[in-house]
Formats: sequence, structure tokens, C-alpha cells
Amino acid sequence: MSVFVLCAPDEVQAANRLADAAGLPLISYQLHHFPDAELKLTLPFAEAVPRELVLYRSLDKPNDKLVELLLIARHARSQGVQKIWLVAPYLAYMRQDIAFNPGEIVSQKIIGQFLAELFDGVITVDPHLHRISELSEAIPQGAAIALSGAPRLAELIASKHSRPLLIGPDAEALQWVALAAEHIHCDYAVCNKVRHGDTQVDIALPDIRVQGRNVVLMDDVASSGRTLAGACSKLLAAGAASVDVAVTHALFAGDALEVIKAAGVGEVWSTDCIAHASNAISMAPLLTAALLPLLSKS
Repeated sequence: MSVFVLCAPDEVQAANRLADAAGLPLISYQLHHFPDAELKLTLPFAEAVPRELVLYRSLDKPNDKLVELLLIARHARSQGVQKIWLVAPYLAYMRQDIAFNPGEIVSQKIIGQFLAELFDGVITVDPHLHRISELSEAIPQGAAIALSGAPRLAELIASKHSRPLLIGPDAEALQWVALAAEHIHCDYAVCNKVRHGDTQVDIALPDIRVQGRNVVLMDDVASSGRTLAGACSKLLAAGAASVDVAVTHALFAGDALEVIKAAGVGEVWSTDCIAHASNAISMAPLLTAALLPLLSKS
């Protein structure tokens, strides 16, 4: 076999869904941490080197994982692997796309260039892009493919509620909320948000009637949960019949899930871009559809 899907031990389940959908064999590498936190990686091939590798690595908790990518890609190239494709359903370091204060490092372009130098192409889902329109502006070489989980989440929402109202917790969520609403032909709007730090936010509801409605808060990422919790509390106070949450990337750092549940959120649905108990949608079919044409051209 000239093409393998390669993954870390902790992502075998998600990578296997991709491998099955693509009809490719799955192999995993060994990962060891030394006492000082250095990594030792061992690839599962030494002699029968594949022509191509599809590396599946979602980049939540990204710092160690970026080192993994560097070590794997450089070693694989040195062993004769001709093409390496990265499937990173969650792509880290995309939110810092501009220097807001003097001296701030714009990580988006630096990490994008880093990935471009290692891989022949990158496939991701709902990267956090706002001041650029295409992923290729961040990853300037090779294939740069950005898919969206919004339509898949919209289909799930439509199966749960006959007339949902989709609400984005802030203006940045508009692109995902609008796409989902168009897919299932429902009403949508976005809140206004003023952030006072990583966890302190003020939320103003949009000018749309929510009383008696089944509201679903949609966003690309749920991290601290404070924005979603604030929006939920205000929606329920305004008379919403229910408030659920649908997100592409279930980061849910720390007590985030407990915070939004305490605010009154009912159901929480996410894609499997990041493994989490709320996963309700597999992105493997879309990832496979994007991947296979790359392999056929190589």
C-alpha cells in the first residue's frame, strides 16, 4: 500500500473514521515523554516506507503537537516519503491574525508558514479566520482547504427542533450562523459582545423576538464558556423556551461545560474535530471528500 493514514495513540478513533471512509489503512506512532517533557516518537515503518502519508492530528493543546508535526514530517521526508498531507480538524494559532498592541506576535502567519514548509497540503475545519477570507492567506504554499461543520450541525439541529432560531454569541460567529441558517432555512441573528479579558464579557441580545422560541447558540469554538453562558442567561430571561449549544470545536477548557450548564443550556452538540463527550457529528465524510482528490493527483 502506497498511502497510509498516520495518527497519534490518543486519536485512533477519530483517525479510524477518516481511514475507513477513505478506504486507507490506519497506523499509529509511538509517543513517549521523557521526565523533562521532551518527546520521543517512533514511526511504525522502517523499511516499507509509504509513498504518501496522511497525518491526522487535531491541534487542540497545540504546543507539544506542533513539535510532533515537525519531527514526523522531517523524519518521513528523510526516509523517502514523497507527499505528506496534514488533516488537522482543529487548527491552532489562527485567532491571532493582527497585532492589537505593540510587540504582539502575529502567530497566524508564522504557524501557517511553518505548516506550509512541512506539508504538501493542510485540511482543516472552521479555522478561526476573520481578517482574511481564505486559508491560503495564512498557509501560503500547497493545498490549504478549510471545510465547515456548520451545515452538518444545522442538519442535526433541524432534526431536534422544527423552527429553531440560531443565535451567534458575537459578531464573529455570523459566518457560521448564517451558513447553518441558509442550509436549513431558519431565522438567525447575532449578539453584540464586549470582552474585558479572557473570561469577562458583556452580552447584548440582537433585536429579534426570542420569546417562546427554541434557540440554538452556534459558534466555531467553545473555550471558556463565559460568552455562551452570558448569552444563554439573557435569552432565557427574554423568554426563550429553550437554549441549546452547537459548536464545531469543543475545547471547553476548565469548568466551561459546567458554567454553560449552570446558565441554563439544555443540550450541547459538537463535531468530532476535538474528542469530547458532546460529540454528535462525525466530520470524516467531509474530510475524506477533500482528501481523496489530493491523493489522486499525487
